[in-house]
Formats: sequence, structure tokens, C-alpha cells
Amino acid sequence: MRERQHGDAAGGIGLLTRIERALGTGTAAYLPGDGWIRLTLPLGDGGPVPVTVDVIADTARAPEGIAYLLPGGGLNFAAEFFTPGAPGGRNLSHALRRRGLLVVGVTPREDAAAAADVSAAWGLEAHRRDLARVVGALDRVLGLPYEYVGHSAGAALALDAASHDTSPRLRRVVALDTTGPYTGDLALRAADTRDAYATQLAQGFPVVDPGLAAVIAKAAADPDGVSPVPWPPDPAQCFTHAGLAHFALIRTAALPGPANWIYARGHSAGTYDFGATPAEDRFTLALTPLSTWHAATAALGSGLLPAALMRDLAAVWAGDDDTYRIAWDRITAEVVWINTELGRGDHPRGAELIRAGGNERVSFTVVEGHGHGDAVWSGTAASDVWSRF
Repeated sequence: MRERQHGDAAGGIGLLTRIERALGTGTAAYLPGDGWIRLTLPLGDGGPVPVTVDVIADTARAPEGIAYLLPGGGLNFAAEFFTPGAPGGRNLSHALRRRGLLVVGVTPREDAAAAADVSAAWGLEAHRRDLARVVGALDRVLGLPYEYVGHSAGAALALDAASHDTSPRLRRVVALDTTGPYTGDLALRAADTRDAYATQLAQGFPVVDPGLAAVIAKAAADPDGVSPVPWPPDPAQCFTHAGLAHFALIRTAALPGPANWIYARGHSAGTYDFGATPAEDRFTLALTPLSTWHAATAALGSGLLPAALMRDLAAVWAGDDDTYRIAWDRITAEVVWINTELGRGDHPRGAELIRAGGNERVSFTVVEGHGHGDAVWSGTAASDVWSRF
């Protein structure tokens, strides 16, 4: 009966029913679209909160392969890859679906967590185990070639997963705007960041709240209102809500915090010029409008980050194999690594280590003029970024 309610087209609900049965006993939600159908399934495993799997299937044809989409830190599948506010309704999920792929988004459990639920054990290895559970279950019932496509922390997870995945069906890893080990002074700075998160964990605080969603929500609801954040030209005054949101997106690297330095400039390409007063500041986003940022962040769950995940990522940046090591030499699938000029920048050391391990199918490119989030949300991302993989 369920299949008749939602259609029987090839690649549609029949396939999703098989996937639902393979993944477990969560309460599934189906959403039919124009030529596609979506399944959302929380995976209950006895833990305090579930991993959530989203599947986008074409209703006109069977898939030729699977793309596992892995969101960045603090994000989820809907916010990052199925963004309703993306310019022209475009998003990466539909772009990959149109290429004949079954899209499987794996949202980490922290998205469904309250701060009290976040565990000090939710580091990069725990995220990899959760992903492997999903991949293994679907591989057993579908047997299709697949690829990992991740952005930011999700790209680091994709690379880590590939280093442990020996399946001949793993064909490719697409790493969007992430960083392997730094060298020189930046590696030392990464070690300081690792220590900051390790100290936070040791003090009993396993959660990080980036706070960007709230800043953007305020900018959308009350752009001219006065924020509580001091204005750099005169700290006795404060940013407007709109000014603060744009400054945080465009000049992320100038913000305080242990990890904002990893951006060459910011989350979003644009310009910000201070005026005589905060109300006279002039700013604009070049590629991804604030409405898209608002739609994306409004689709978040908790928006929280496990401090253990941040510690492990910082250890990777520092090249600290004792704290956490991605086995670059064990990545044998094709790797397409695409960074943005204003986001994570021109730091190819991770790609170089994969090549040094004997994998020649590795490319590393930097997209000029784009910020960290523009790689997935820009109105020109399809031509500027997605066309490269």
C-alpha cells in the first residue's frame, strides 16, 4: 500500500523501501517532488540521538551509483546539500541526481542533540564508524559503485573513510574546501588549536556552539538593530545585526575563536567597508545572498559541534598522528580535491601525501574568488565548482 501511495516509478519508492528496510527501524518520512522522491530516516541505535539519513532518488530511472554527501561541521544534509533558498532552487543533491546517482546524505548525530547529549567520544573516528554503518548496510542490498562527497569537516570525514574503505565499489572521493596537514607556522598554530579543544574536553565541556545561525537570523529579522558585539573601529559602539552577519561571513578569519584562522578570509565572498558609524558600514555578498545563508542556517538542527571532532580535525591540520591520523597512503580511490581561494585556500599537503602513498589519481585545484560556503551555495557553484567533478 505504501508503494501505491507514493508511486512505483523506477528508482523511486520501491528502491527507497529497500533502503529503509536495510537501514533499520526509524520512522521514515517520504516527500515526493517533481521527478524525485526523498526519504528521511533517523537511525536509532540505542544512543541518545540518531544519525539521520536522507535519500534523494530519481523516479524515472534506476541509479547508476551512489553519492554519499557529508555535511560540514555543525551543518546537516538539508541545510547544506538540499538548501531550499539556493539561487534558482539549485542544490548539489539535484545536480548529482541528474547525473544518474542515488544521493545519500548522512547527517551526524550532533545535529539532533541538545548540548547535554553531545559526547566527549564523538570525534572523527566515531563519525567514521557511523558513516561506515550506513555504507555497509546499503552496499549489501544495492551493490552499486559509490563515492564520498564532503564539504569542510565532511570532506575530512570522506578522506578518512576512504582510507579505511577497501571496497572495490568505492570509486571516488570529492573533498570540497578542507585541509590536510599544514606546514611551518600554520602547523604550530593548528597544534595550539588542538590543545585548546583538548583543554575544553578535559574541563568537561564537550560541545562547541558556532553561533552563526543566530547571528544570521537576527540580521534577517532586524537588520538595523544593534547587536551586542563591539565594532572594531570604535569598540564603544556595536555592529548592527546586518553588519555583524556580513562581517562574520566575509571576514571570518578576523573573528576571535580557536579555529577561525583556518580561513584565508571567510565563509562568503564579498566586501565590507567601515563607515563613520556602524549604521553607515557598507557591505555586500558577491556570490551567495544572505537569503540563502538564512535558508540554510534555518534548516539546521542544533548547529552544535563536538569538541572532540574539532580536536581531531586540528590534530590532522597539525600533522599530529598520535592524536589523530588520516592514513593518506591508504587512500586508493580517485580524489578530486577542490578548495576555495577565500576559504581554506591553497594548502595541498593532504593531496601531496596521497600521491606520495602511490595514488596518482589525485587532483587539487583552488577556485578563485570564492569563500568557504560559496562552494555549495553560490548561484554559480554549478559552473564554477561542481563542473570540476
